[in-house]
Amino acid sequence: MRCRSLVAFGLLVACARATPREAARAPSSVALPDGTPGIGFDDLRYSPTLGKLLVPSGRSGRLNLVDPRTLAVTSVSGFSAEREYGGGHDDGATSVDEANGKLYVTDRTARTIVVVDATSLRRERTLRIGAEPDYVRVVSRARELWVTEPDAERVEVFALDAQGMPAAAATALIPVQNGPESLVVDTRRGRAYTHRWSHSTLAVDFRTHAVVAEWPNGCEAARGIALDEAHGWLFTACREGTATVLDVAHDGKLLSSLRRGAGFDVIGYSPALGHLYLAGGDCRCLVVLGVDVTGTLSLLEETRAPETTHCAAADDQGHAWLCDPRGGQLVRVTDTHPATLR
Repeated sequence: MRCRSLVAFGLLVACARATPREAARAPSSVALPDGTPGIGFDDLRYSPTLGKLLVPSGRSGRLNLVDPRTLAVTSVSGFSAEREYGGGHDDGATSVDEANGKLYVTDRTARTIVVVDATSLRRERTLRIGAEPDYVRVVSRARELWVTEPDAERVEVFALDAQGMPAAAATALIPVQNGPESLVVDTRRGRAYTHRWSHSTLAVDFRTHAVVAEWPNGCEAARGIALDEAHGWLFTACREGTATVLDVAHDGKLLSSLRRGAGFDVIGYSPALGHLYLAGGDCRCLVVLGVDVTGTLSLLEETRAPETTHCAAADDQGHAWLCDPRGGQLVRVTDTHPATLR
């Protein structure tokens, strides 16, 4: 007979007589520097170029880089920090992107973008921006840096020079009423996608900076976003617990939706597996969904997760990652489900 126990962050793991599959799935927690008071996580993503999970770590004033194999943590410090964690994710480093041998990091408190050398991890430049930042993404095809600023209802655009350094002043402002929430770049189609806070997703042209399409996304409260660029599938996570798939190659046609769990925000996607990862504090759950060749979602698993979680990511090593804000740590879970894209 097998036994089970609850670990501190609330996930079920197998005990001594676990099967090999259960043992492989036993989650690993990764404590982050100065994480004990709690960390306000927001953006969470993986860099295939660096082979590291990029973890802006809010209140602690750090950008942490985590090796998904060894779980080793490297930190870049010096961002705005707070001594106590008050909940939420409104302080310090909250978003990051990697390109051009650089890391571009937002400091929400200071209203700055900090450019960090991706090899030496030295801070190279600090750029003041016009409003409180949310997401930062590099649009390599246009040699631009896009920063979403929801309080100002706009995206601020900065030109990048040949060394990957942003211009001192914005070169364009893209208005997004009732948004923008989240941001993902589609190099193949020359567009970026972002949500309004409710009901719809926008497609923005790289060249003109104009909104060229708006599609219903099936959400009452749109939050997370992910893209399968090869298939042209745009995934949306709704705060109320629905995940949807839009076909961006066919005018945002709704291909599939599935409701399970609640409290979702940042989501992860593995294009190699066709698996979508959603973490919700309202359900205290990790939901793993598969997408097949028609863009149809199916439930693969729902399991327990930290009670304050709201962000997930995927690496290229077969892991899902969850944030644990109250615990000031990350949780790595091995995905043992077969690929749904064949």
